[in-house]
Amino acid sequence: MKIKRELKNLVLVLLGILSAAMGLKGFLLSSKFIDGGVTGISMLLAGITGLPISILIFIINIPFIFIGYKRLGVSFAVKSALAILCFSLCLAFVHFPDVTPDKLLTAVFGGFFIGVGIGLAIRGGAVLDGTEIAALLVSKKFQLLKVNDVILLLNVVIFASAAFFLGVESALYSILTYLAASKMIDFILNGIDQYTGITVVSVKSEEIRKVIIEQLGRGVTIYQGKNGYGVDGMANDPRDIIFTVATRLEIPTLKQEILNIDPRAFIVQQSIEDTTGGLIKRKGLH
Repeated sequence: MKIKRELKNLVLVLLGILSAAMGLKGFLLSSKFIDGGVTGISMLLAGITGLPISILIFIINIPFIFIGYKRLGVSFAVKSALAILCFSLCLAFVHFPDVTPDKLLTAVFGGFFIGVGIGLAIRGGAVLDGTEIAALLVSKKFQLLKVNDVILLLNVVIFASAAFFLGVESALYSILTYLAASKMIDFILNGIDQYTGITVVSVKSEEIRKVIIEQLGRGVTIYQGKNGYGVDGMANDPRDIIFTVATRLEIPTLKQEILNIDPRAFIVQQSIEDTTGGLIKRKGLH
């Protein structure tokens, strides 16, 4: 099983490398558009200095690989180093056709292929861009900053620099490239069935549990709780708290079924990045 899993991860990383290289050489480089993160920095420096982007990507990522080794372990660092090295070699030696001169198509589909590539590599347990490693480190040192905040601040600096060195139009198209890449990374990592956690507090928890399991085909977890304050009971009255996970498309139906049983039910939703195990997929209903 471990060998099969590692082979699967290897295929994902290799496909990610080819996709990201296609985004760069097939779309962006000829138009002088850039992406965000370390890839964007490398592209910007390549445009300014004339140095090969394949060398810059590997060199600039080295400090982030070292940070990954310190924070995430040897396996992650080795996989990422090999993935970035192969990415650099692919950019240096593999030929990709220049697909289109259209600027809008270049920005959108360049970001599309880069996002798919980075997402597949992460799925395979490696990174092609060390930005998120650095962002994770900074967010831990400065508690007020989240990982996404750090990435956003870094990209603001990158695109401001692009506007200065490459021109405002190229910078604006580059932002479009970054947005397309970000959306594709999110799609690859979370999928179309992005999950939402639902917590329900109700005096009719048993009826709600049966509806979720028997009619909607979802698993549930029951927490034992107590009423803190409410017009439907005294403080410290026992409550069964229901937790379940559903896709975004199932949320409206799920909430409506709950409210049909208990219009005064307290419902809390929270986004979930990923799930493992349990009854995630809908079970067959008869």
